Amino acid sequence: MTDGDDTSAPAIQASGLRYAYPDGTPAVDGVDVSVARGERVALLGPNGAGKSTLLQLLGGLIEPDEGTVRYFGETADADAVRDRLSVLTQNPADYLFNPTVREDLAYGPAQQDLPDGEADARVERVADRLDLDELLSKPPFRLSGGQQRRAALASALTVEPDALLLDEPVSDVDAANRETVLALLDELTDAGVTLVVSTPDTELVPRVADRVVLLDGDGRVAATGPTREVLTDTALLTDCDLRPPQVVRLFDGLTDDPPLTVEAARDRLGDDT
Repeated sequence: MTDGDDTSAPAIQASGLRYAYPDGTPAVDGVDVSVARGERVALLGPNGAGKSTLLQLLGGLIEPDEGTVRYFGETADADAVRDRLSVLTQNPADYLFNPTVREDLAYGPAQQDLPDGEADARVERVADRLDLDELLSKPPFRLSGGQQRRAALASALTVEPDALLLDEPVSDVDAANRETVLALLDELTDAGVTLVVSTPDTELVPRVADRVVLLDGDGRVAATGPTREVLTDTALLTDCDLRPPQVVRLFDGLTDDPPLTVEAARDRLGDDT
């Protein structure tokens, strides 16, 4: 937060976004998105729906053909708030360009005016939280895909952003570290960090979002609303070429209020194991 920051303004406010690929194919077509401070939002849609492109537009990595994006009620210039806004796209290797993982994690804080030792302390804290301690001295190109994704996330977090935009954040991450990443995202949002996650995975959405922006196959918004409302509308999801969460499908027709996750179903039914 900066002096004079209007805390009632959305973290991200996008209006009328349009973007076409070089061949003229529309990727994002007339999208409006508003993300409140501290909100958790999922950009959900099938492959090819424009989710990744929309995430890059919201993060200021690419310029829209039409429309505007404003940040924190202050500016339409993403670079002006880059130390408050961290964006990770699908390829984690794009964010790992230094000789070692430690240097990649330290790169962002090095651009900030931090007290002596604070950058190193941030690197240690984030590395420990994401179980990267033993990888800090390694060259990033020698990491597995899942390790690279965790290292890229760590590099985004060491700047301590107010808003975090992630494209498929647990793709390629093994089961144990997947839970580590998701728990950390919970901690960040509990602390007030704004989170936007792009994913085609309806099973992931309840773990990372309270609200969903659902895209159809043509880069348009098909619906937006609370996670439960969107994920239990099986007809809407099917129309958008998405498979409803497994538990929702299992409870379909049995209740008007199905659980969204296996854990919630277990709590609902009572775990006799």
